Amino acid sequence: MKKLLAAASMAMLIATPAFAQMPGAPDASRIAAATYKVDGHHTQVVWSLNHMGFSILYGMFGEMIGSLTLDPANPSAAKVVIDIPMSGSTTTSPAFTKHLASKDLFEVEKFPTAKFVSTSVVVDGQTAKITGDLTLKGVTKPVVLDAKLTGAGTNPMSKAATVGFEATAKIKRSEFGLGYALPVVGDDVDLKITAAFEK
Repeated sequence: MKKLLAAASMAMLIATPAFAQMPGAPDASRIAAATYKVDGHHTQVVWSLNHMGFSILYGMFGEMIGSLTLDPANPSAAKVVIDIPMSGSTTTSPAFTKHLASKDLFEVEKFPTAKFVSTSVVVDGQTAKITGDLTLKGVTKPVVLDAKLTGAGTNPMSKAATVGFEATAKIKRSEFGLGYALPVVGDDVDLKITAAFEK
């Protein structure tokens, strides 16, 4: 049995030489000027907030669509437009996920989509401050993303030129009409974003 498992493992390694190393690297010189589309399968927004001083609640948005326009020769002209389907929100609790979609909070039936549109980008090496307008539950407020390049290269699966970024931000949910259970549940919401874009 051990010999069979060893042989199977070796066969798998031999059959996948294209994955011997990570194809993406945090090297801005690999980025081609283009308009890239969001890779919705590998883009997420994770949010967290303090729950009554006892624990930290986490949730996630996925299934995003949008675009990123980049020109390495003029990085400050970059433009990001992202649509976030609120129905893509999820948590570890089905009951809590359902409550998030209700009128108490996101009111998904009335406000099915959130949107981020960048208004300025300030680049410093492989990091950037991306200022933009976030529209959530019908309210638009400015938000600043602290972003950094995760990697650029060619995706061996899709064969597409790909760039990836990580970013963080902080918002106050009360500013977007999400004041349910304040102040027992925290107002500050931390956002952590990982995003991939394909040409």
